Amino acid sequence: MNILAVEPFYFGSHKAFLRGIEEHSSHSVYTVKLDEKGLKWRMQGKSVRLAHAAQDLNAEIDLLLISSMTNLPAFLALTSPRFAHTPKVMVMHENQLTQPLPEGEERDTTLCYTNYLSMLAADVLLFTSQFHLEDMLDALPGFLANLQDDPTFDAMETIRAKSRIMTPGLELKHFDAIADTRGQNKHPVVVWNQRWQFDRNPAMFFRVMNRLFDIDCPFELILAGDTEHDKPAEFDQAVDRYGGMISHMGFVDDPQRYGELLHSGDVVVSTATYEFFCVSIMEAIYCGCHPMVPNRLHYPELIPKTLHKPLLHAPVMYETEDDLFRNLRDLLTGKTRPLPKNSLQSINQHLDWSSMSKRYDEMFAELAKNPSKSVFGGG
Repeated sequence: MNILAVEPFYFGSHKAFLRGIEEHSSHSVYTVKLDEKGLKWRMQGKSVRLAHAAQDLNAEIDLLLISSMTNLPAFLALTSPRFAHTPKVMVMHENQLTQPLPEGEERDTTLCYTNYLSMLAADVLLFTSQFHLEDMLDALPGFLANLQDDPTFDAMETIRAKSRIMTPGLELKHFDAIADTRGQNKHPVVVWNQRWQFDRNPAMFFRVMNRLFDIDCPFELILAGDTEHDKPAEFDQAVDRYGGMISHMGFVDDPQRYGELLHSGDVVVSTATYEFFCVSIMEAIYCGCHPMVPNRLHYPELIPKTLHKPLLHAPVMYETEDDLFRNLRDLLTGKTRPLPKNSLQSINQHLDWSSMSKRYDEMFAELAKNPSKSVFGGG
């Protein structure tokens, strides 16, 4: 098969997913991608460039793999009639109806409507988690209530019927060659390796760490993750407060060095208020960091129930900020034990691209042979 992947936002998780498909798929994957920043331009103004790049391809395309940042109706119109009957799979990395916004920023309903139309134009929608799908569907009726649209059309059922849950593949195997060094730690090491952004709730993380610091709980910190966004003040305050207790701070571009940091950590913490699938937390778990994550969002479906509160080891899931403080305190002081690495890897080793690529390839082949019919009757 020949697959054309369309990606106007070649950054972060979008980039990692597309590279995984390109490197591991048994099909031939052609890409048209852009790396300009600016949400509105990615979803609206870049359709012309993407369409022109796609039209320049000589290969016969059997399937379109579309990013959720794409204005799919515009792309199809500008390339008409070339892809009118080509199966269209949209990867829902995020959705504009529930994507968290910085304080003071209003949601752009034009982007929501573009996203909505693109979901209708696709044949299949791939959501990273059941939580993501349900969260979007919960928000959809409120959005549609403001539209003067056909009242007989059931958008909810149409979108649900074409939706599937497919977690993204992860590049985990390359971590296997890196040695664990956490046994050499003088004090337990707490890892933060997510985006330094408001929706990851660093304020809560540092409130908990400050409480642990105030009771002389021993720990060191690794503060890694994506730092290209506006840095919350808590990170600068952490430097002033913890000083030499921070063994690393900042983005890690080198995969080897990043793997070494994860293999030196004892526990990885998520205080996220909103996320659909956190690759960095999954990477840390695979490398042997005991997770402490909220009992909400996508985590309850990703982590087996038997590990939520294991009898002989530290809890993995927490309910409140106070729960997180107590769980971390007990783990850092040795009152509870972290899960062994083999138990941690059982959580997500099946998500490695070596396994997930086969699932994606089979799905692509199935859709190419038996394409779903779009909502308005196209093939």
